Amino acid sequence: MAKITGIGGVFFKTAGDNTALAEWYRKNLGLPLEDFGGAILRWPNDTAEDRGLTVWHVAAKDSTWFSPSTSSFMINYRVDNLGELLDQLRAAGVAIVQGPESHENGKFAWIMDPDGNKVELWEPKLWDEKNKDA
Repeated sequence: MAKITGIGGVFFKTAGDNTALAEWYRKNLGLPLEDFGGAILRWPNDTAEDRGLTVWHVAAKDSTWFSPSTSSFMINYRVDNLGELLDQLRAAGVAIVQGPESHENGKFAWIMDPDGNKVELWEPKLWDEKNKDA
């Protein structure tokens, strides 16, 4: 049976200027933009313990998980150093909505992009007994 093997792309509309929003992601989150204006992320370059895991989930219709955003989606971006990235974001005037938090599968924090979309930042760790009380 054919099956999904990972996230092939993340696409969403902007509420304003798509070039400016892409530049915000480049400047504040280090997203490497290509000539076509988007990014190509290659998991083999990821040095995290889990070797490039991507999670997919459907939230319940009454979920407040994406709050304070009113968007119907939230994107989780893997990051290599959450603490350093949060320092960079604060210095750039980006407000941290929640976090950082440590869980057995890594560290998390949440921000809002200029279009009002909640963005989840994740520094992954292997989910195992040694990380249970992280």
